[in-house]
Amino acid sequence: MRTRPCMYFNITKIGLLLLVIAITSCNATKRVGEDELLLTKNLLYADSVKVTDDDIHSLIFQKPNSTLLGYPLRLNLYNLAKKNPDSSYQVWLHKKEKREQRLINILSKKQVERLGESFLVKGASVWLKNIGEPPTIIDTSRTRRSLQRLNAYYKSKGYFNNNTTYTIDSTNKKQRAIINYKLDLGNPYLVDSISTKITSSALDSIHKAYKKNSFIKPGQRIDLDNFNNERERLTNLFRNTGIHNFQESSISYDLIGDTTKLGSNQKLDILLNIEDLKTRTDNALSTSKYKVHSFKKINIYTNYTFDNGLDSVNKLDYKDFTIYYQGKLRYKPKTLTDAVFLKKDSIYREIDRIRTYRQITNLNTFKYPNIEFVEDSVAAKLTANIYLSPRPKYSLGTDFDVTHSNIQFLGIAFSPSLQARNLFKGAENLSLSGRISVGASSDPDIVDNRFFNILETGGDINLNLPRIWFPFVKTSRIIPNYMLPKTKLSIGTSFQQNIGLDKQTFNTVFGYNWSPSDFKKNTLELLNVQFVRNVNPNRFFTVYQNTYENLDEIADNYENEPALSDFYETAEGSTDPQLIIPEGTTGFTNAILNGEVASSTSDYDDISSIEERRIRLTENNLIFASNFTYNKNNKKGITDDDFYQFRFKLESAGNLLSGISNIIPFDKSDDDKLLVFGVPYSQYIKTEFDFIKHWSSSGTNVLAFRSFFGIAIPYGNSDNIPFVRSYFAGGSNDNRAWLPYSLGPGRTEDVNDFNEANLKIAFNLEYRFPLVGDIKGAIFADAGNIWNAFDNVTDEKANFENLGSLADIALGTGLGIRYDFTYFVFRLDMGLKTYNPAEESSKRWFRDYNLSNAVFNIGINYPF
Repeated sequence: MRTRPCMYFNITKIGLLLLVIAITSCNATKRVGEDELLLTKNLLYADSVKVTDDDIHSLIFQKPNSTLLGYPLRLNLYNLAKKNPDSSYQVWLHKKEKREQRLINILSKKQVERLGESFLVKGASVWLKNIGEPPTIIDTSRTRRSLQRLNAYYKSKGYFNNNTTYTIDSTNKKQRAIINYKLDLGNPYLVDSISTKITSSALDSIHKAYKKNSFIKPGQRIDLDNFNNERERLTNLFRNTGIHNFQESSISYDLIGDTTKLGSNQKLDILLNIEDLKTRTDNALSTSKYKVHSFKKINIYTNYTFDNGLDSVNKLDYKDFTIYYQGKLRYKPKTLTDAVFLKKDSIYREIDRIRTYRQITNLNTFKYPNIEFVEDSVAAKLTANIYLSPRPKYSLGTDFDVTHSNIQFLGIAFSPSLQARNLFKGAENLSLSGRISVGASSDPDIVDNRFFNILETGGDINLNLPRIWFPFVKTSRIIPNYMLPKTKLSIGTSFQQNIGLDKQTFNTVFGYNWSPSDFKKNTLELLNVQFVRNVNPNRFFTVYQNTYENLDEIADNYENEPALSDFYETAEGSTDPQLIIPEGTTGFTNAILNGEVASSTSDYDDISSIEERRIRLTENNLIFASNFTYNKNNKKGITDDDFYQFRFKLESAGNLLSGISNIIPFDKSDDDKLLVFGVPYSQYIKTEFDFIKHWSSSGTNVLAFRSFFGIAIPYGNSDNIPFVRSYFAGGSNDNRAWLPYSLGPGRTEDVNDFNEANLKIAFNLEYRFPLVGDIKGAIFADAGNIWNAFDNVTDEKANFENLGSLADIALGTGLGIRYDFTYFVFRLDMGLKTYNPAEESSKRWFRDYNLSNAVFNIGINYPF
């Protein structure tokens, strides 16, 4: 039996060796002509100093072939393809006189022709060329174009007299060369004086008032980026101080001085020009002075479509707004006007227009808001027309899923939903959703012998209000409408049958969220109630097999005790008695813990620990919590690979009920815990910090880092944390060298089926790089663990005692492959246990660092 793994690994090693030999034996210059040179590297020197800035290197037209860990994989894949597979096939076909005719007799003439187009003959080469990369042959014309780019770039940085040259170094290797780009920059030009020529008096006054914020200052080095930033600043400034129609093209700069001058005193005077507004009508170009515009009238059209007439609609004047509608007004006027930040008699501000679009969209009641500004050029007044197209009041949706998991080999789920918009005329949105899931499981412990023998049902009701609702408080003064405030009320429940302990859950949430900016979001849940009822707690040892095996192994030492004989049974064909579930497990545990049967201290402690865990995981939970979450990031879009994200969460549970217990006496359990509806409520405080940072290099390579710290401390009415609020380690989004729930706590070794604890530390580092086309690779290192702290667990191996417990941090390393489907990323990761704290001190490093102990994880999208 022991020879089979060895045979497997010998075959694997031989296969990998043959693959490596096949690829590495490729000649990188196979497709390079005799008079051609393969570009292997670009070196750039500015004033004899090596330049490593990726942005500057991106200006070079010709790049060396991409590499994977220094190896030109895509180039060699391209070289594996036949140069001309059609010609090669024809040569082979006619090499022997009767070969073509024999093939025609066996196949047919048409099939022989198709054979030349088949994957084996042509398709493989086409595929290799598509995923591969042709050799980068040095083209001096493109090299000169690169020099022109570099020259222009450094001129934009004030080095007007820079000189660029290049040399090709091909002395080291045959048919390979390095291009050395050399730049003599000289001294940069500086800003001397700054003057303005602004034809509009309104613009001139605004510019003078905010002049101190300019990006261009005397004594600075001339830098085109500063001029662009200043142009953008002025455009935003004017558009937010009443100039609604300001054109960025009106701004230009003149650099006054001699740019051919050499020496240390190279300075230029800057003239800022802001011209008048240019308007083209009937092929004629006219100009006019910019003016500060204020709003004369604001109209809101609630039933706008492109083909309906606006003459037949009804009109309502509300405060400083005029609301147009057809038939009966379906919205409260205040709901509409609170979403509009344009105010009568106030000046135009671009930020108010943007906020109006965001808030109207946030109402989730209208399709495509559109704002039109009609200008009265004589009076410098604006009329704002806001056109709204309502969404349907009701909409139905359905989801259908087919799943596979370790619980069920086939699962089918159906989720219908109904959404009702503008429920109470205040843009309130109500959604009702249900879920029914049936699954087929081969678990022998499930008595139900039907094919679909597991069932899960549930439903949710959600009500969203586009404002912060709190009785008797005007919250808009604290959280303005432009922060997109929302109030959420939800109620949900779910029921399980033949799944684990068959949990029934009920949850309700009352909370708020608001976004001060596109990069910040706050969530406050005043009330988050979750009730979990375990319907079949007697199935504990059936579900948690590892725990049962640990208990049964201890029970083997006592199987000859007469008092315990009724707790064992021997399966047919076996000679090993086992504890009966649940009578035997309960009876044996009680007999040991009550002292009815003498036991060793070690066995008593282990059984006590197993019983504590059984009680904790089978007892019903009532969690009455409040929490606050703060999110911040600077990600500018889905393509931004250079950003950070930060999340902080603070949660407190049980304090409200604890306060009420001082007024209303609660019942108590046998262990002196306060009960609500017969269930001890949980009391704890929990906090989490999550930080993610991405660094982009070479435009395609990304280094991603994540750190996480979380702790939940029980107190008062609790001495442990509910399972649903605890932490686990391992899995596709955590430490990928361990399966979910299999790492920790501390230096314990996977003692339970679901290992969890109340303290977690995690660090993840991943380097992502392109491989072939949409296929990308990754190298990662995951470190972290979970521990018990400040709870009722007494096992020192599982507890975080002091800073020395940081030695229990596990390390997993590995490789991953990803396929980018544009809308999502499919990934496969292989993790290897590099440092395992569960092993003996001398065997922790690289003990299981081999393919037989590798852990494979499948995931959707990146883990962080």
